[in-house]
Amino acid sequence: MKKILFIIFIAGSLAAQEKVITLRESLEIGLRNSKDLKISKSKMSYADSKLTEITSQFLPQFKLSGNYTRLSDNIPAFEVTMPFSPNPIRISDPIYDNYSFKFGFSQPLFTGFKLLSLRNSAKLNVNASGLDYSKEANETAFNIYNSYWNYYKAEEIKKVIAQTLQQMKEHLEDTKDFYDNGLVSKNDLLKLEVQYANTKLMLIDAENNLDISRIAFNKALGFELGAQTKIAGDELLTNNNADRYQLSDVINESLANRHELKSLSYRVDASKENISVAKSNWLPSVYLTGNYYYSNPNPRFQPAKDEFNNNWDLGVTLSWDVWNWGLTSSQVSQAEQTKIQLETSLDQLKENIQMEVYANYLNLNKLEEKVKVNKDALEQAIENYRVTSEKYNLQLATSTDLIDAETSKLQAETNLKTAEVDFRIAKVKLEKSLGRVIY
Repeated sequence: MKKILFIIFIAGSLAAQEKVITLRESLEIGLRNSKDLKISKSKMSYADSKLTEITSQFLPQFKLSGNYTRLSDNIPAFEVTMPFSPNPIRISDPIYDNYSFKFGFSQPLFTGFKLLSLRNSAKLNVNASGLDYSKEANETAFNIYNSYWNYYKAEEIKKVIAQTLQQMKEHLEDTKDFYDNGLVSKNDLLKLEVQYANTKLMLIDAENNLDISRIAFNKALGFELGAQTKIAGDELLTNNNADRYQLSDVINESLANRHELKSLSYRVDASKENISVAKSNWLPSVYLTGNYYYSNPNPRFQPAKDEFNNNWDLGVTLSWDVWNWGLTSSQVSQAEQTKIQLETSLDQLKENIQMEVYANYLNLNKLEEKVKVNKDALEQAIENYRVTSEKYNLQLATSTDLIDAETSKLQAETNLKTAEVDFRIAKVKLEKSLGRVIY
């Protein structure tokens, strides 16, 4: 009784460890656990913080500082010798302990439009990083779709091979009976045994592919690679019809919607602002400054006294690089070349997107036709197998005929499963290439 309870407990524990996950749940889990999305989100936060940093430079900067200095004891008193006095006149005694506190501010009045350009560039980069995040989310979602459906395909192919192997086993047992009764030759029996062994090897490969697909699926969702996950595959292939697309429409849609195009466009605009930033070094900078002092002794008060006194000052500071040996020119040139590179990359990206959409469009149409053809082929293979199997049982067909029928049916079933899954992947791949949100 204890042994039975232990077996039930172990079986229950293994069942509890298996996670049966729907496609929707896979997307939610994978997007939540994606390391690429965490990096992209961090880049968004970085860009936003950069904008805050630059915006803060428009406002006055306040600084508080303090200082204590101890002078050596051999500092003499401040004395003045007069012609009419035999002894020097002492102006002030040395003050060995010095304290100084300063509270100041600096407010930019004109920076050659540098701050304005920097802020505009930062805003554009914030917009670009947000679009990069959306694009990365779409890429992550597609990887989850791909791994989910490939896992389903590997599982279905394994089932097909296992079912075929069981059918071959039954035929092999019947053939052994035929051989024992002298109805078939040894060669016929050996052919079926070889075919059965080859199919067992196919099943081993299918099981290995299933394990690899499960590992890839676990990785896409952020699980432990060895997690015993299961997928709810019944929802997958309910609709194998492609939406009707016009090539010109899908290309125009992709150019209007793709996030990486918009992101790169923002970065091109930001590079133009960066040229203005570099050129601002040719213009002067003007700052309003002010300070409040509280010191002992206060150097503004003479003669020096061992007491705290306060004072303040207010001024305008102008700074202008009259000549810096081509430093500004080099910075402007670098910014202009960066702009050229980004504009060229934008043109290349448009061309690549058009090629990608075109290829995905053709591939989807091709796979839709393959699904239809493979369905017809499977129906024919099943009927051929049924007829051949009945003839073989009546000894009206040879073992070679039966092997050919079984092989054709297995190949047709495998081809159809592969085509159906590839079609679903191609469909979502086209939608992703159009810039549609697929998660």
